[in-house]
Amino acid sequence: MNNFTFKNPVRLYFGRGEIHKLKRELPRYGKNILLVYGGGSIKKNGIYDEVISILKELGLNVFELSGVEPNPRVETARKGIEICKKESIDFVLAVGGGSVIDCSKLIAAGAKTEEDAWNIVTYKTNVKDTLPLGTVLTIAATGSEMNANSVISNDETKEK
Repeated sequence: MNNFTFKNPVRLYFGRGEIHKLKRELPRYGKNILLVYGGGSIKKNGIYDEVISILKELGLNVFELSGVEPNPRVETARKGIEICKKESIDFVLAVGGGSVIDCSKLIAAGAKTEEDAWNIVTYKTNVKDTLPLGTVLTIAATGSEMNANSVISNDETKEK
C-alpha cells in the first residue's frame, strides 16, 4: 500500500431541522446564489419552499438551474456555468441527490475558468479554483456530498 494523506474539508450537518443551518452558513459567501436541482421532486416534497424561504429571509439573490437529469449531462453544467458568469454567482447550492451534486461540482469549477466544462471532466485542464458549494442532500445514495468526484455524461461524444 502507498502512503498518503487525505484531507476532506466537508462540514456536515445531519438530522431533523438542520436545513436551517443554511441561515448561519450562507451569509459568509455573498449575495448571489445559484440553486441547482433536478426534476422537481423537491417541489413536491416541500424542500424547495423551505430552501427558498430561507434564502429570501437572508435577502439573497436566487438564480435557478432546474432539470438536472440522472447521469447529468455536460450541457446542463454548461448552462449553470453560464448563469454563474452572467449573474456573478457567489455560491452554488445543490438541493437533491448525487446527480445534482455532481453537476453542481462541475458548475462550481467551470465558473472559475474560461476552459470548457468537458476539459475539466477529462482532465485536460487543472482546476485551480472553484465557487463555494453547499448541498442539501435529499437522498442517501452515492456519497457525492463527501468527495471531489463527479459523474458527467457527454451525449455528443458518448462518454461518461
